[in-house]
Amino acid sequence: MIKQLRRKLIAACMISLAVVLTVILGGVNLMSYQKVVADADMVLALLGSNDGEFPKLHSEPEALPDGEVPMDRGTGKRDLLGAKGLSPETPYESRFFSVVLNENCQVIQTDTGQIAAVDDESAELYAQSAVESGYTAGFLDDYRYLVLAEEGNTRVIFLDCGRSLSSFRTTLLASVALSLLGLLAVLVLLLILSHRIVRPVTESYEKQKQFITDAGHELKTPMTIISADVDLAEMECGENQWLTDIRRQTERLTGLTNDLIYLSRMEEEQPPLQVIEFPLSDAAEEMALPFLAPAKSQEKELTLQIQPMLSFTGDEKAIRQLISILLDNALKYSPTGGQLELRLEKQGRNILLTVTNTTIQPVEEDKLSHLFDRFYRSDQSRNSQTGGYGLGLSIARSIVLAHKGKIRAESPDEMSLTVVVSFPA
Repeated sequence: MIKQLRRKLIAACMISLAVVLTVILGGVNLMSYQKVVADADMVLALLGSNDGEFPKLHSEPEALPDGEVPMDRGTGKRDLLGAKGLSPETPYESRFFSVVLNENCQVIQTDTGQIAAVDDESAELYAQSAVESGYTAGFLDDYRYLVLAEEGNTRVIFLDCGRSLSSFRTTLLASVALSLLGLLAVLVLLLILSHRIVRPVTESYEKQKQFITDAGHELKTPMTIISADVDLAEMECGENQWLTDIRRQTERLTGLTNDLIYLSRMEEEQPPLQVIEFPLSDAAEEMALPFLAPAKSQEKELTLQIQPMLSFTGDEKAIRQLISILLDNALKYSPTGGQLELRLEKQGRNILLTVTNTTIQPVEEDKLSHLFDRFYRSDQSRNSQTGGYGLGLSIARSIVLAHKGKIRAESPDEMSLTVVVSFPA
């Protein structure tokens, strides 16, 4: 369990760090990309409003006839670029080209004077692709384009964003590489430090496990003495209610102690299994037959659906105990007149062992995952008359996990409980 806790701690830290880095770096790179697009669209909008060119510097006003007042002297290129939020050097830094097409998508004008990497033929292909895409703006290769309608024609202006996109890609790759290196460094640190982090939990759990083991062994001796004294008292005084109660509770406490020790050994010490190949179908039938009579006496119906000739490689004693635990649990917690079913079959590469029983009370979905916890009982008042003490399914889970299998609880209709065990064949 401590190893699982350590792995979960490392996984939680790594996932949290990965999410945080993804959000931060993703946001930074997304804003960087949007800045590239916004700057390109700003330049394209300026070009579009000036017929595919940057505005020219207005010269001094020409002499006008006497008495005529000039209508508009202009503001000058620097003023216009400043108003658009662009640098005065933008016209000299930008590389662009434009193409005008008619209604039939035929090229009627091409301007590639401001770019050296694209000739007229390539410009025409770019323009036709942009118009056919159906979008008014977008990217083709490293060129940002804008589609404008002009007096029945269509003008497509392209701006070379190669430098900006190259810088963006370099930043993106560098941030991803640094993030991966950071994650790797954190993983190494967690592998080194996590042992110290979980050390107090490890020591506490080891003490708890040792206490259970020591207490179990210490309780065995007084339980044996009490049982022997009860036998002697019955020989001298005869059977009576008090001696019978003492014997019953002694046997119950002895069983609980043995189960606690067994569960502790299975989960923590992980003793080696006595692995052999044995006939699983025969073992399941042999373990189920003794439950037929108790089921009948309690007016319950037990059905066996066992596929013949199934074999399994594992600890036969542990598997038999698993089947017994599941059937005993189903018998205890089913109502009078209830239905029980044991099904054993092979599906694909797995062997499925399924035990189903109707329940006295509706099964709540959120409690299914707790059925395999130690001392858990659906009867929260803990006044159950079934005689169980909530360790059976915990032992069943330990046996299944020791055989590299999976176990889960289901309730399809909320009035029945199905425990499904899957073993690799």
